[in-house]
Amino acid sequence: FYWTSEHNAARFETSAATVQLPYTLCSFDYFSHFFSPSLQMFLAALSFAYFSKALSGSYMKSTITQLERRFDIPSYLIGVIDGSFEMGNLLVIAFVSYFGAKLHRPKIIAMGCVLMSLGTFLIAMPHFIIGRFIISGCRPCLFPKLPTDLRELKTVASLSARCCERESSVSMWAYVFLGNVLRGIGETPVQPLGISYIDDYARPENAALYIGCVQTISIIGPVIGYLLGSLCAKIYVDIGYVDMETITITPGDARWVGAWWLGYLIAGTITLTSAVPFWFLPKSLPVPVEKHDASCTPEQTRFIKDSPSAMEHKFRPEEPTNFRQMAKEFVPALKSLLGSPVYIIYLCVTIIQFNSLIGMVTYKPKYIEQHYGQSASKANFLMGMINIPAVALGMFSGGVVMKKFKLGIMGAAKFAFGTSLLGYFLSLFFLAMGCDNAKVAGITMSYTGVEGLSYHERALFSECNSGCLCSGKDWDPVCGENGITYVSACLAGCTSATGTGRNTVFGQCRCLALTKAGSRYTNLTASLGHCPIRDSCDRMFPYFLFLSVITSFIISLGGTPGFVLLIRCIKPELKSLALGVHTLATRTLAGIPAPIYFGAIIDTTCLKWGNTKCGGRGACRIYNTTAYRMVYLGLTLGLRTVAFFLCILGFALLQRYVRQEEKTALANGDVEVESDSLRKEEGNSVLHCDKFVCALNCRETRL
Repeated sequence: FYWTSEHNAARFETSAATVQLPYTLCSFDYFSHFFSPSLQMFLAALSFAYFSKALSGSYMKSTITQLERRFDIPSYLIGVIDGSFEMGNLLVIAFVSYFGAKLHRPKIIAMGCVLMSLGTFLIAMPHFIIGRFIISGCRPCLFPKLPTDLRELKTVASLSARCCERESSVSMWAYVFLGNVLRGIGETPVQPLGISYIDDYARPENAALYIGCVQTISIIGPVIGYLLGSLCAKIYVDIGYVDMETITITPGDARWVGAWWLGYLIAGTITLTSAVPFWFLPKSLPVPVEKHDASCTPEQTRFIKDSPSAMEHKFRPEEPTNFRQMAKEFVPALKSLLGSPVYIIYLCVTIIQFNSLIGMVTYKPKYIEQHYGQSASKANFLMGMINIPAVALGMFSGGVVMKKFKLGIMGAAKFAFGTSLLGYFLSLFFLAMGCDNAKVAGITMSYTGVEGLSYHERALFSECNSGCLCSGKDWDPVCGENGITYVSACLAGCTSATGTGRNTVFGQCRCLALTKAGSRYTNLTASLGHCPIRDSCDRMFPYFLFLSVITSFIISLGGTPGFVLLIRCIKPELKSLALGVHTLATRTLAGIPAPIYFGAIIDTTCLKWGNTKCGGRGACRIYNTTAYRMVYLGLTLGLRTVAFFLCILGFALLQRYVRQEEKTALANGDVEVESDSLRKEEGNSVLHCDKFVCALNCRETRL
């Protein structure tokens, strides 16, 4: 073997007659040069790329309510937008994973980062096209000041028609959809090409550490993403273009839209920056001596390389790939993989679990907003500072437990199942941590104070507001002195107003007098916004947070053992294919549909829909909180229940698989066991070449 340099890449060339060159693979001089500074740079660049893609992905999750309100779309369409990332990813994942590995991997990753940044910028683009956000339709007045003559009625109708013409153009949310698809396409090469690059050019004993470091750093991304979402949700969408003194709503209002676009500009810039280092990295690096055996002589090394069954994937053959041969090998390999009952059950369980997890995480900030009356900013802050760190700590702790107790296949399966089951039982307590519906006249209670749900618009009208010619489509809530929220000042029967902006106070609100509590007041005033949630619900919220952190940590404990189980329950030569099929299945059958059907089911609990400028149905303004809690938590827990029943069948199949493996190992003897350990790539560098050569000779003799 000898060393040559071409295009900054390391190549190994053999000569049957001579062994020339400065550094032989087994020499100490070569060993001292194994760790290229380029590998350090690649690790840093890949960590930054992982961080940036995780940041933009979590920021997308944090803005779902902002996008819903800004574009006046229901939750299921938000689910379509959220799932579009997986759609883009699936479009090119097979092509990139296969052909990208044969090209300049760092530059392919760089191009992916550039595409991700362009997609992120495209998501923000509608803000600069759609115009200013008008809170109450197209009228400049922020409470229903009704026309008193025909001329004023015609003016309002004319304004509505012009606004409808503007809205009838291309739906702006389509740009968000396309931008997220582009993000998915750009993200595709980062993980498969980045991890394979590390695995090829790092020491075998260090590769896992480096990959773990990259994954650990990427956990910071969601934390920063949710915190960025919290910050931007506090800032009004048109900050810098409007006088904030004229804005009558607060971040806690159901109509508030934060500066969602600002975070995408920041995330896009960070992602674009992460592409820069990859342009300066070489196509390949020196292969470490540990990829071979340090005790080998040159003749033994040549023997190992030429052997048809010995570590061929650690070398870079220069001859072109035989596509016909690969196609012939692919179908039997896929048939063998899908013919494994243990793998199929594992795949079904993880698909169901991922449906539950993705749907729950996507709408959890919205659940906190709607159920506990928190602002979008606070919900995102809590997700970033409490839930995400708990998940990260749980996954790390699960790996520590695996190593400390040296869990095997059955041990890993039992540990993952036990933690998931414990988290499931704890999650049942969420069903009891409910809040009553907000008191809204005409929706959750009558104007006389009798509680009862109403889904009909006519329930918004009463004798106290019959002469006001109010619109039942408006949503400009005011809080009466009696503690009841009214859909608008007009529907509250208010006839006067004092103050400006957020300090506006409405007087002589006749509908307040219909309730027992309202009869004690003489002024009958109402202020802008919802009435505060009940104290009992406010006291319940900290317990919800505490239980949420505990369950997130416990369930995450089984994440690492569950992944290890996937790798160990299949043949070593099918490992890469199994991981690819697993990724494809979970993204296709969980990542795409889960946000859509979760959103559609949540939409069924809406009590009052907003209206678009053309009169169509917009975003939901208020939900039936009891029904929301039942369908959101019920669907999450129901899916996990189905997964547990499948786990019982999986345990039986796994036990049979383990017994068969043990019998096979005993029957084949020590030589076969030694050969199997070599094919699994675990501890290849510490085995003596003479034993390996002997094992090869023995096996070839038997064949």
